[in-house]
Amino acid sequence: MPGAHGFTYEERGDGTVPVHHHGRRAAVLRGARAAQFLREVTSGDAQLVMARWTGNYRRGTERTARHHPRNAR
Repeated sequence: MPGAHGFTYEERGDGTVPVHHHGRRAAVLRGARAAQFLREVTSGDAQLVMARWTGNYRRGTERTARHHPRNAR
């Protein structure tokens, strides 16, 4: 499965951290959440951290999961 890609972020002087995915804003983090995000993004795989924080980490697997025996109706 391919990893996450296309995410960027920027630290602003006012304490906010906007996260973009392919040029479109996916999230804006503020305060303590922004500080925690910055710690995580510098210590691990930045693309995967940004995908997890924005909720875009599941893209592409929904079709596969639909056919899993556990999800049969």
